[in-house]
Amino acid sequence: MRVGAMAVKFEREDYQFLTELGLAPENLGCYGGGVWRANGPTVTTINPSDNEPIATVREASLEDYEDSMKACADARRMWMLTPAPKRGEIVRQIGDGLRAKLPLLGKLVSLEMGKILPEGIGEVQEFIDMCDYAVGLSRQLSGSIIPSERPNHAMMEVWNPLGIVGVITAFNFPCAVLGWNACIALVCGNCVVWKGAPTTPLLTLATTRIIAEVFERNKLPGGIFTCACGGAEIGSAIAHDARIPLVSFTGSTKVGMLVQSIVHARHGKVLLELSGNNAIIVMDDAVLPLAIRAVLFAAVGTAGQRCTTCRRLIVHEKVYDDMLEGLLKAYKQVKVGNSVEGDTLCGPLHSKLSMSGFTEGIKKIKAQGGNILTGGSTINRAGNFVEPTLVEISHDAEVVREELFGPVLYVFKIKSLEEAIEMNNSVPQGLSSSIFTRNPETIFTWIGPTGSDCGIVNVNIPTNGAEIGGAFGGEKATGGGREAGSDSWKQYMHRATCTINYGKDLPLAQGINFGG
Repeated sequence: MRVGAMAVKFEREDYQFLTELGLAPENLGCYGGGVWRANGPTVTTINPSDNEPIATVREASLEDYEDSMKACADARRMWMLTPAPKRGEIVRQIGDGLRAKLPLLGKLVSLEMGKILPEGIGEVQEFIDMCDYAVGLSRQLSGSIIPSERPNHAMMEVWNPLGIVGVITAFNFPCAVLGWNACIALVCGNCVVWKGAPTTPLLTLATTRIIAEVFERNKLPGGIFTCACGGAEIGSAIAHDARIPLVSFTGSTKVGMLVQSIVHARHGKVLLELSGNNAIIVMDDAVLPLAIRAVLFAAVGTAGQRCTTCRRLIVHEKVYDDMLEGLLKAYKQVKVGNSVEGDTLCGPLHSKLSMSGFTEGIKKIKAQGGNILTGGSTINRAGNFVEPTLVEISHDAEVVREELFGPVLYVFKIKSLEEAIEMNNSVPQGLSSSIFTRNPETIFTWIGPTGSDCGIVNVNIPTNGAEIGGAFGGEKATGGGREAGSDSWKQYMHRATCTINYGKDLPLAQGINFGG
């Protein structure tokens, strides 16, 4: 939920670090063609730990967006023709700019989004790591040579930039998801236009300032990187814009399907990272202390607002009671509080709208026969705090198939690996999954063709905490997209199969006199 302009408290002592990131009580929310501009509505960003205003941002109007996109389109050819290693050098400098501001940016993520400080700093570090990864990739964007069946012919695959990539990110990872996309898109030779989440505009602006400074210092066109703060109107403009061959969207399945239909209607491509309903399976031979720590971290971290949050816990009946006893003990030790305080383990939900979603979700759980073992209530403080919640419920309950974006974990009992896998695969989403076991046969069944149907299939680690070297993404209602490592870079380029005749004749035309 975006909040209209209201009195801000930018002078607060704990907000003073924001000036070091180039932020002010009032900010322009559009950067395009090397120019900061904004003629849209003014919104206020809110601290979810106390629901107090931080600063205001004037969003981009459609006219601002169009002016910025003209500059982006003008810069496209120049950037496509820049050698890839030189593009990598620019991304390296972006990484250095982020390093210099790492503690400050991490604190801003924590302040504005609500995740605890170590997670906020870790998210910015992930962007930095992506810069390093992309620098190496800039010298490895290789095609292939394919044997031709025709004499005196050569056949090869060549990868070329798409031109412009649109990136629409969500509030829960307001920095890292841009990094996963922009670092790869830039070294592949694409300009980038970014719409950050409407409720985390300060992080969008602070990150853009660092990126913009690199392009300005290198005397490169500002149109190579564009940011436009705004709501659905700007997102719709990106989806409909035929100048943008690829749109990467992170958010709900409902909105993602709408974006997909719009982009496909104009024959564009989409990269979708949508909802998750992730499960951890604990088998009877699991190391329970390890499993308990992993489940706690996966279910409670970021107050349950990760796409890879563990939402379903599937436990073998032989260890069910011991697992539950250990987990309940761990839950009682979780400190819920202000996201920037050092001893907080679970910060607030991001917004009052998120709080309403939690409350409605608990009502559904109770109505559908759920037994709340611990938690289940909001916490009476100024911020958006809720209790980490454990629930016993039938796996057939309709609410289990939905993504309740908060620290709510459903617990189920199973008798066999086959039953556990079937339960894991029974929901519409297919992002992340994990199993705790020491049995090699179980492990290889789990990661094999009859195992988990998710894009991320872990063993003895939680559902979250993906590394950038591997492709990140999921199947089914999660969208099927892949970001970050492996061969994900191919999504940001187009493949050309090239056949070259270096001889003096066409084999199929031999024996025909064409004159001359």
